[in-house]
Amino acid sequence: MSRDPETIAAALVASGKGILAADETVPTLTKRFDTLGIQSTVQSRRTYREMLFTPPGIADFISGVIMHDETIRQKSAGGVPLVEILSNQGILPGIKVDTGAKPLAGSAGETVTEGLDGLWDRLSSYHEMGARFAKWRAVIRIDNGLPSSACVSANAHVLARYAALCQEWNLVPIVEPEVLMDGSHSIERCEEVTGNVLHAVFNALFEQRVLLEAMLLKPNMVITGKEGARPASVQEVAAATLRCLRRHVPTSVPGVVFLSGGQEDRLATVHLNAINQLSEAKPWKISFSYGRALQDPALEAWHGRDESLKAGQQALYHRARCNGAASLGMYTEAMEVDSASRGDFTHRHEWQDD
Repeated sequence: MSRDPETIAAALVASGKGILAADETVPTLTKRFDTLGIQSTVQSRRTYREMLFTPPGIADFISGVIMHDETIRQKSAGGVPLVEILSNQGILPGIKVDTGAKPLAGSAGETVTEGLDGLWDRLSSYHEMGARFAKWRAVIRIDNGLPSSACVSANAHVLARYAALCQEWNLVPIVEPEVLMDGSHSIERCEEVTGNVLHAVFNALFEQRVLLEAMLLKPNMVITGKEGARPASVQEVAAATLRCLRRHVPTSVPGVVFLSGGQEDRLATVHLNAINQLSEAKPWKISFSYGRALQDPALEAWHGRDESLKAGQQALYHRARCNGAASLGMYTEAMEVDSASRGDFTHRHEWQDD
């Protein structure tokens, strides 16, 4: 898989496919395991990730997987590197490279993502391990008077520096400026902030000479805050999100792969589908790079039990199939009750290209 970055970026948003984000840190994944009474060990985390990477036919809907540092170094139960497990299926291995959001000096309640120190050498190592793309997440919070211009500017700059360094190593950068759902803000406020953030990010990418054709954008959808008085309808979310993208994302970007941002798994699928069904022109592929919206049903079905590994794989396969259809605007509610899609990995996908 030594393809050039532009080809890799296009492959990550191939028709009917999206990205599985399986890059939780050890503490984050441990919290999820604890909720279900699963002991978090190196072996249990490897078993879980291997389960996610190996459902038969999953490459029909998953083009790439974002891994954590621990995972990219691991081997399967059979002794095969997990990177090879993915590559042998035609799935592109990716890696999370930021080291997390830390308090932003002088800006109470705001953060800037760190990890630029030593990134050059880490990217070299990850490329040698087989990674072909990377991800960096910035976190923007809406509150009274927030976000500040200092926070938006600082995070846009580090996203752009990260992206430029990735391209030096022929890695496709996924640029993730996430405006959080936390809060009581309206959908109108979310659209305003998301637009300002995207504007700043693409200005910074231009300044750092990032090749837009060889990157992907991973934004939030434009949505009401979780504590908002009136949740926006599916159509309101779709219209506001596409309008924001059309105003602020250059046409040279090959793809937009949404984060789920804490949305319930089915709602994330419905929103993606509604965006793709809108009649307005979409100069980029619009797909998904979901973490919990893909993983949660699989984690619940598996529950740490060896005898439930297949059930976990079927749950992931089902959600990946639904989101693959949504990336084409062809998802239907009937897919949720289609027993074949839940239990038969060889189910024909009539909405995909032959």
